[in-house]
Amino acid sequence: MSAQVQVILTPLPVGMSIPAGTLRAEMESRRATGRRFDVRDAVALAVPLCTQLHALHAQGRTMFVHPSCLGYDAGGALQLIEELAHTPPLLPRDRACLAPEERKGSEGDARASVFAIGAILYELLTNASVGPGMRRPADVIPDLPPALETVLGKSLVADPKHRPADLAALAQALYQIVPAASEQPPSADTSHLDGDGDFEVDINLSMMPPNGHAEGHIPSAPSLPRIQSVTGDGPFAVAIPVNQPPRLHGDDPTRKLADLKAALESDTRPRYVVIKDGMDHGPFSSVELLQQVASGSFTGDQVLRDTFSSEERAIQDWEEFAPFAEQAKLNRDIVQEKRALDAVVSAEKQGTQYKALLGMALMGVILAAGAGWWYRERSHKEQELAVQGATDRIAIEVDAGLGSAKAARQGGGARPSGGGSYPTLGGGMSCEAAQARYVEEYKLGNNGPADLTAGAYGNVLNRGTYLNACGVPSTMDVSVCAAVQNGRAVGVTITTSPSSPGIASCISGQIRGMSFPSHPRLDVARTTFSSK
Repeated sequence: MSAQVQVILTPLPVGMSIPAGTLRAEMESRRATGRRFDVRDAVALAVPLCTQLHALHAQGRTMFVHPSCLGYDAGGALQLIEELAHTPPLLPRDRACLAPEERKGSEGDARASVFAIGAILYELLTNASVGPGMRRPADVIPDLPPALETVLGKSLVADPKHRPADLAALAQALYQIVPAASEQPPSADTSHLDGDGDFEVDINLSMMPPNGHAEGHIPSAPSLPRIQSVTGDGPFAVAIPVNQPPRLHGDDPTRKLADLKAALESDTRPRYVVIKDGMDHGPFSSVELLQQVASGSFTGDQVLRDTFSSEERAIQDWEEFAPFAEQAKLNRDIVQEKRALDAVVSAEKQGTQYKALLGMALMGVILAAGAGWWYRERSHKEQELAVQGATDRIAIEVDAGLGSAKAARQGGGARPSGGGSYPTLGGGMSCEAAQARYVEEYKLGNNGPADLTAGAYGNVLNRGTYLNACGVPSTMDVSVCAAVQNGRAVGVTITTSPSSPGIASCISGQIRGMSFPSHPRLDVARTTFSSK
């Protein structure tokens, strides 16, 4: 059987194995296939074991009692395996069967064996271990005799000072619950399970969660099964018992976690202490502890002590509390990831906004530069068009000099005598601009020598030789206006038809370089060259 058991067993801690042919091997085999010991089979194993252990402790012997050190004899009864009973067990389910005072490595006396019998019976009936979150046996087995649950509650008192020590009384009490399950043990007083002259059993210190049932004396007869109906009449009637559906849920992890939470919270006693930052916090009830774990006040790496069983280890190492610590950690990780994601999104949003603003600013600079360039080009073009328009609009005539009064003078090109003060203009202006400037400045004085005659200037302009230097075609009309002062053209305007700014500029340059009769006053000469 042992080889088969090793295959179907639930996973074990690394380096641990189950001794073949032991009660532990049989229990794990049934657990793997979803089976449990019924009340009759469990009592049949426990009664003779109690009698055997009572005799050994009467000899002053101590030992560790757990399923891995109990084997079957030829008749199917349990026998203590001596070589395995003096070493603390390593399997977690075996350790759960030890009395709290044994869990530090000391072998137990009769009181410890009473606890072990109660823990083994509880596991045989429920397939669950004694510890946090354990359910009352009646919640798992609807037809469990109430007396058996009472016996288990007294056997599983955590404090040895309030736990019964009479294994013979325990055997007698179990036998009375199911008399036909085993041979009758030696006579014993079952009242010893309630205490004696030295102590009184305190059921409130039991590892089993409390209930609202009033405790009574252990009945001598087992409870009767519930009857659903009766078929037939007369002596051949058959009673059909009620089929009780299993109360345990299936393998759904969510429902299992909900069941575990409900089982833990069914025990409202403050029994758990958490060691955080070197200080004890508590004691807490299961409800309070789970709330603290869920809120993040306690984390899985902090030490939890069960004051009932004296077990002390990290929360994440408790099978009953590890799922809740892991769930709380997962929730914290999700919250942190969400916060980190929100921070990244916010940073990216700010970066996008900054880039958009920077792009808009850069685009604004580009548009402003383009607008400035366009405005400058347009102004320059307008100025060119204004100059060209002004050039094309000059009238054609030959005037005498300008002064306080115009007069045509006779004479040659000799410099006139006499004095006077006249405004002197710089070059580079148009004819009209030179006239306007001169008139404005001339108001300061108007006396001086007489003007030169218009013909003196016209003779220079009328020669037209300067037109050839600029390649003026014979089909083009050219009008010339020259403002002359002190023998040079200070203002020139050229109009061509058809319009040709290049030829007009060339003619203007030729005239500005020509020599005219010299006079301090400004004189304007106009001439026209017609293609007709």
